[in-house]
Amino acid sequence: MDELATWLADPDPATFPYAPVVAGFHGTGKHFVAQHTLKQLALAREAIRGTTAPAVLPRWLDVLLDKWDDRYDYRSYLALSLLPLPGTDAGSALVARDRLVAGLLGDVLGFEHDAAAGRTALLPEMRPGPDLVAKRFRLGLKVARPALARLGAGPLADDDGTAVTGLRTAMRRLLGPDELRALDLSILPVYVSHDEYLFIRVLQVFETTFAMLVLRLRAGITALDDRAWAVAAGHVSVAARILTESAPTFSLLATMQVESFRTFREFTVGASAIQSRNYRLLESLCRLPDDDRLASAAFHNTPDVREQVRHGLRTLEQAYTEAVGPADRNPPAGAEPVVAAFRAFAAAVRRWRQTHYRLAVRMLGDRTGTGYTEGTPYLSRARTIPVFLNDDLDDAAGAAGRT
Repeated sequence: MDELATWLADPDPATFPYAPVVAGFHGTGKHFVAQHTLKQLALAREAIRGTTAPAVLPRWLDVLLDKWDDRYDYRSYLALSLLPLPGTDAGSALVARDRLVAGLLGDVLGFEHDAAAGRTALLPEMRPGPDLVAKRFRLGLKVARPALARLGAGPLADDDGTAVTGLRTAMRRLLGPDELRALDLSILPVYVSHDEYLFIRVLQVFETTFAMLVLRLRAGITALDDRAWAVAAGHVSVAARILTESAPTFSLLATMQVESFRTFREFTVGASAIQSRNYRLLESLCRLPDDDRLASAAFHNTPDVREQVRHGLRTLEQAYTEAVGPADRNPPAGAEPVVAAFRAFAAAVRRWRQTHYRLAVRMLGDRTGTGYTEGTPYLSRARTIPVFLNDDLDDAAGAAGRT
């Protein structure tokens, strides 16, 4: 790549040729980028080591070079290290989630809008028809609207096409320049199929939501330990509401064309949702996994979460059980809303798992997963795992099998 060669002759982080590199990756897909270009990028990474480069540049180069480094996985495929995910503060987690979700959805629906109007040549293979694009608008806006309302950035127009334009405008107001750049740099499909753009952005929405849920569940545990029943109920209720509110995102993902998905997924082997650290934390913060589950592929693929569990990760179920005291004693005043919140959250998780399984059956059939798992049989078993073991907290706890 000429621009990289020129930059390497005088490597100043402030003048790095982001746009030509992005265009090069988009032109072929990450899987097919020339080895010479990857070698140039590896040299660029060495050149900025120890400099005062913008924080995004070394992280982005690591994402670009994941296959070159033989460390390609779900996190690098989704460029999660670039995104402003909810951090450590449960109080601001929902705002952070809503801002990023609005940005991700505004970007992907904007891409759909531009492609349908012939305004972009990006990812040209298997463009969807107008009916499918209209369905994507409707489902994406259904998730975006409540997030925008909480941010005070709505309402959007009733007409979906106009609403997508409004969402893009709102996105540029809500996110700062560095966040918008990170968003632009975080879409790195492995191939040139149109629908992979949707696939990546929806998975990034999922990860953003999971990160927020983890913070709320942790805050719920702390509140239970403090016997702050109303606060605990509030945190878990918000988690249940946002997970339920996010359900149409799966419907949006289900609009992918099966042939397109099966084409680009051939080049995503090594990256799988089973490697989602935040989802595994979400599962583990509800209750301690059984030994068989802890030894399964799910935790093998998230070793840091497995170690947290082994070293005494505190859970909602533990905190609740200790807070209510012995089973033969009446629950303390204020416990009832907590139980209702737990049950609502458990139901939302079960629906999420079931929807994921149904989508995988449609898309994968009997194909194996890209994370070296067996695919849909794994998801079929996982959907039966109780969210909580206490019958009071989860309607399915008594009846469900354990895997």
